[in-house]
Amino acid sequence: MAGLVPRPATLAIVPAMSTPLASIFGSGFLVIVPVLASSVGPYSLWAMLAVAFVAFHTGAVVRHNILCAEPVLAAGSQRLTLTLERLSDGALVLAYIVSVCLYIHILSAFVLGAFGLDSGFNKSLFTTLVIGVITAIGIMGGLRPLERMERWALYVTILVLAVLLAAFALRDISDFLDTGRFVLPSMPQRSGWEMVTMVAGTLIVVQGFETPRYLGQSFDTWTRIHASRWSQYVSLTVYVAFVAVVLPLVPILDGQYADNSLIQVVASVSVLLSAPLILAAGLSQFSAAVADTLAAAANLEEVTRRRLTQRWGYLLVGGAAMALAWSGSTFTVIALASRAFALYYLLQCLVALTVCRNRRERVRFFLVALALIFVLLFAVPAG
Repeated sequence: MAGLVPRPATLAIVPAMSTPLASIFGSGFLVIVPVLASSVGPYSLWAMLAVAFVAFHTGAVVRHNILCAEPVLAAGSQRLTLTLERLSDGALVLAYIVSVCLYIHILSAFVLGAFGLDSGFNKSLFTTLVIGVITAIGIMGGLRPLERMERWALYVTILVLAVLLAAFALRDISDFLDTGRFVLPSMPQRSGWEMVTMVAGTLIVVQGFETPRYLGQSFDTWTRIHASRWSQYVSLTVYVAFVAVVLPLVPILDGQYADNSLIQVVASVSVLLSAPLILAAGLSQFSAAVADTLAAAANLEEVTRRRLTQRWGYLLVGGAAMALAWSGSTFTVIALASRAFALYYLLQCLVALTVCRNRRERVRFFLVALALIFVLLFAVPAG
């Protein structure tokens, strides 16, 4: 496929990248470091690289389906492909419901953490209230205007990320010049199996690269393929760099990892950075939750062949997400979201296998499917 790829103009790709980037950055940069440090300690960077590797090859499945499966689905010529695609649409609705809960759970952790009110009960209650507000606005028909927040939230998130990367890197350099070494977090007392299954539960943090698959009304095929690929290049590079520069500062947490531990790490570098971090957390998580609520309701309407209106869709999505808010900690919801998206990506692998004629690609998709089956069956929460 690579040798025949037309190259859309860069300016055409950038708008198509905003949705996947907003989703990917919204999914996990706020929590990835404490999750990995709790799971594998000093090997967090290697774990991030492994997650990025699996995510990129899963993205290749989505890009293959944009090119090869969409024409087959449009023609309706293969019943198995159509059936698997419909199943994946249903799985995506479930995954979006969990991700809505996750986004607002993270928002609650950071907003309440700023005031020292981040108990488990308070986070679940605040999450329920915010999702309730989003649901009510959706039922009244007012969510579409809020969707415009996505691009501005992305700009703020990227700006804050750039500032944090620079601040952490400068602090790392300063500490290295003072001590002559980097101090990494200690190794947790876990078995190899526990560590692997916890890392498997972090797939959600790089989720979002599939969104160009559903932007066909706004962008052509090759623009969407390039947007998906470049959103992964950018986001995965940033994630790996972020983990690399934050890791030497993690020992200040003294082995006590929480969903909002990044606030404490940032404050150790400069208290002036805490407010921008919380602002980015609020904007990115709220806008991502709105986008996924809209997508879930629209998909639900399509899956039910319009027997269920979008207003009922908002009610079902919001109600289910509010119920999930009481299912456990943020780390628990992260693992649940990873398993939900693993199911969706697995079904996309099966869609790809029904239309792919290239033996090497089929082997690649089969191996990706095996990795996703592992996540689906064995992923567990960190902590």
